[in-house]
Amino acid sequence: MTPYPPASEDSEASEHTQAERAAAASRSTWVSVVVNLVLTTTQIVAGVLTKSQALVADGVHSLSDLVADFVVLLANHHSQKDADADHPYGHHRYETAASLVLGLLLLGVGLGMLWTAAVKLEQPDAIPQVHLAALWVALGALAAKELLFRYMLAVAKRVKSSMLVANAWHARSDAASSLVVGLGIIGNLAGYPILDPIAAAIVGFMVTKMGWAFGWDALHDLMDRAVDDEEVAAIRQTLAGTPGIMGVHDIRTRKMGDMVVVDAHIEVDATLTVEAGHDIAVEARRRVMQRHRVLNLMTHVDPWHRPDRDHDKVASAPTP
Repeated sequence: MTPYPPASEDSEASEHTQAERAAAASRSTWVSVVVNLVLTTTQIVAGVLTKSQALVADGVHSLSDLVADFVVLLANHHSQKDADADHPYGHHRYETAASLVLGLLLLGVGLGMLWTAAVKLEQPDAIPQVHLAALWVALGALAAKELLFRYMLAVAKRVKSSMLVANAWHARSDAASSLVVGLGIIGNLAGYPILDPIAAAIVGFMVTKMGWAFGWDALHDLMDRAVDDEEVAAIRQTLAGTPGIMGVHDIRTRKMGDMVVVDAHIEVDATLTVEAGHDIAVEARRRVMQRHRVLNLMTHVDPWHRPDRDHDKVASAPTP
């Protein structure tokens, strides 16, 4: 049987991966901070000067991104802390909690946008015509946000961070909202002033919908939601392929941030010693943690009886 490697080797590899994820998260988020700071200032000031409610709404959306970026930075810092007596599995759920905060933030911002747009739409005659400069600002914001989204999503996929994926799609929602704002401003300039607050309302709806989705998803993860069937099947295959394991059942998983905690029952030959069964379980744990994003695997060893041996026992049993 393959010997179990020194614990330091696995821990060093794990620490290297976590350090890489933390560094990538920090870099991409600081880029987002700079971009959103510039966009927030430009859009809100330009929106006020050009009398575009949609552009102001888009600027507030960018401001929520800026706050979200700092939430991500805070969560990224705390999630890298080592396990301690109060948190034996580490602090990975800081990322999930951050995703929940992001969702609630987006939800609040979106509802505020909808309310403001509704107030404007109640008095359509009071809606002013916007200045052409608003359109150029909206198009510039659209380009900046789309580029930011593509950059952040590439980083998130490379380091496999759900928190960064959520933040990247937050940036994409901004790009979509800027597109809607641009269309609303074009309509306003074409002689339909009401299209500007309508665009603001659409942006509000988009933000609200995305905030609900992120918050609901993070809430389920905090309630120990299992990973998908495909990932469970892959873990089962790794366990079943471990030398000495005759069967696998009752696999249970729960998400721990971007990592997974697994419980599984493995079946080994009933005639093996306790030590031999333990060695098989240790090797199974090593394989799973090496090949999957598993933080810890707890195994329960069950005895497996050879069918031919059971048949011999039945055949040799005395007749009453």
